[in-house]
Amino acid sequence: MRTTIDVNDALLTAVKARAAHEQRTLKETFEQALREYLRSSLGGDPTDAPPIPTFRGRGVQPGVDLTDNAALQAIMDAES
Repeated sequence: MRTTIDVNDALLTAVKARAAHEQRTLKETFEQALREYLRSSLGGDPTDAPPIPTFRGRGVQPGVDLTDNAALQAIMDAES
């Protein structure tokens, strides 16, 4: 799944260096860190995490392009 997050510049630089040192991709490094975080915070396997809630709605609204992160951010900012 593709998503966008804001990460502190210094933290991202450190993660990139760690990934390069371990000869892993940035994606693999983030996924492993998230697995370890979930394992430690939930006290078990991250696949045992509670389900993510879903909500019924009207679907994607006209004019919304889910592949354009900047446009999505602008829409969310305008609604808040």
